[in-house]
Amino acid sequence: MGSLQELLVDLAVIVIFIGGIAQFRTPAGARSGNLTAALAFGIALALLFYRYTFGYSWVVIPAILLGGAIGYVVSARISMTHIPALVALQNGAGGGAACLVSLVTLTRQGAELSAASQVFGYVGLVVGGATLAGSIVAGGKLTAWFRQQPTVFPGHNALLLLLIATGVALAVLSNGSGNAPATALTAGVAVAALALGALFAVRVGGADMPVLISFLNTCSGLAAAFVGVAVGNQMLIAAGAMVGSSGLILTLVMARAMNRRVGSILAGAQRGSAAPAEPPVEEIASGPEPEAAPAPEAATPDTPPESPALRARRALTGATSVIIVPGYGMALAQAQKTVAELAARLEEAGVVVRFAVHPVAGRMPGHMHVLLAEAEVEYEKLFEMDDINDDFSATDVVIVVGACDVVNPAAITVEDTPISGMPILKVHEAKTVIVCNLDEKPGYSGVPNPLYDEPRAILLFGDAGKTVTGLLDGFTGR
Repeated sequence: MGSLQELLVDLAVIVIFIGGIAQFRTPAGARSGNLTAALAFGIALALLFYRYTFGYSWVVIPAILLGGAIGYVVSARISMTHIPALVALQNGAGGGAACLVSLVTLTRQGAELSAASQVFGYVGLVVGGATLAGSIVAGGKLTAWFRQQPTVFPGHNALLLLLIATGVALAVLSNGSGNAPATALTAGVAVAALALGALFAVRVGGADMPVLISFLNTCSGLAAAFVGVAVGNQMLIAAGAMVGSSGLILTLVMARAMNRRVGSILAGAQRGSAAPAEPPVEEIASGPEPEAAPAPEAATPDTPPESPALRARRALTGATSVIIVPGYGMALAQAQKTVAELAARLEEAGVVVRFAVHPVAGRMPGHMHVLLAEAEVEYEKLFEMDDINDDFSATDVVIVVGACDVVNPAAITVEDTPISGMPILKVHEAKTVIVCNLDEKPGYSGVPNPLYDEPRAILLFGDAGKTVTGLLDGFTGR
């Protein structure tokens, strides 16, 4: 009867956890969803203490309190720019925890475990260790600690296969060995797993980080589920499986948004060169030719040329519809609140304002959604690429804030480049495009953006926070 009661309690905790995940559909719901999921984990932790006897409690309890304090301080102080790196490291922490649990279980109870438990234990050890090392590399690339370009060694795939074979061989040899040799061999599996993860992640470029982070999220969940099987914990199996499946779905969505295969991204495959020939201006527009934007007045001895800032203000003053496209540059400039203020000012003047968010904008899945939610932009005003792309041709003004590759027409007009074939936001079809980017340099792909040469493009290069503030201060209504 006791086991039935425990099973029902476990199911209740799992339902609470699922309920938390179900709330992640909106930014407002995600806040309460995080708290709900944290509550489920808190209950699960309390059940562990209730059901099992812990040795060295004088170490365990302070460790839990210290870990919680560190997590709170880091999360509270981290800037939004570094959130992607924090997410990568959190994925790694989950994988590392699974690796340690597997290592302890296999070294202490290896002979007592069933064959299936041993297999799942070793798989959890390898996946968890690889996730930890891969996440550290991903976080390092995101924070520019490591080289962001793909690093591919001679015989890279052969090295990966060699590490996998080494891990399998060590795991087989540890079965039936004495305690000390088995412990050393199992530790060797962990070392091989760490090397495998680092070698795997180092060949993925910085531009592909959203896909890699999603994949590492999948791996951290799978590692937890494998460990759950090894130790016979239903809640760990369920939670790990849900994290793994959701991460896999997100990985596929990210890859589809880039029009690439997950395997080619994770293999570090690069398409084309980073310096394509510039396409003719007339090839840029792929839809109906929009109404031409007012050309700047020609300079004469008596009339100086109109400045880009003045042209931008005049375009906004005459606009009835505006679409704002955020990118990673907005995060770097911490301009999301200023962008939200500009949107509110435009709406007060009767302008219809929407936000167009590319699936891979930013450095992690949903990065732009998080930034705009922090700035209290209503979720209903955020539109995905497929839902808004057909509306650009009928839009008066598009404001690009720190985005380049996701609005680069070369993706659809030039062959054999790193972004060729990638679906983009068709801002080049709008009547006027105001570009608030740091400079005219290419994005992470290294592909120059021909949009900057378009007559309809108004280039406000510089810190996005300052240029958007200039638009805000200069807009006096229609």
